Amino acid sequence: MNKGILIVVSAPSGCGKGTILAEVMKDEKFYYSVSATTRSPRPGETDGVNYHFLGREQFEELIKTGGMLEYAEYCGNYYGTPRDKVLEKINEGKNVILEIEVQGAMQIREKCPEAVFVFIAPPSVAELRNRLEKRGTETPEVINQRVSEAAQEISFAYRYDYVVVNNILEDAVNDFISVIRAEELKAENQKNIIDEVLKNA
Repeated sequence: MNKGILIVVSAPSGCGKGTILAEVMKDEKFYYSVSATTRSPRPGETDGVNYHFLGREQFEELIKTGGMLEYAEYCGNYYGTPRDKVLEKINEGKNVILEIEVQGAMQIREKCPEAVFVFIAPPSVAELRNRLEKRGTETPEVINQRVSEAAQEISFAYRYDYVVVNNILEDAVNDFISVIRAEELKAENQKNIIDEVLKNA
């Protein structure tokens, strides 16, 4: 059995990343990595589903022992990606999706250069603003801030392996799946199959 692929996905808020990944995750060969945090669960959140909820000492011990692929601290709480579960699923042949912001992605770029980095972009900044406004959930000031942050994030897209533009959802999903299929077919990811064929030659 070939190992799975580690897939790092980033996108500005409002790009439809969650909608794309929800479609991709319908295929059982993908596994969505659940992040860990030291913040308290919110009403309706479940440990191991929304986050792995850890104590601060437990999280810091994982940092110290290399148990986090990446981590950051926001508003007094840690957030990060536990290493062991990711490696376990990859060894089971699952393609593991990490949905993280660009700073965390760059940490993983250093630690896991073999990972596949996919940036999901809007067709334009104007369209991104339009989508955020259509939500009707944020003030104009917050929307302006999100658009400004998005422009900064998009500047990191050159450091990713692939850029998928979410203009039409179906096309974006197909592009994402095509990227991963191409990665699966790389010779370095087909070593087990090649060895098996040669063994019986």
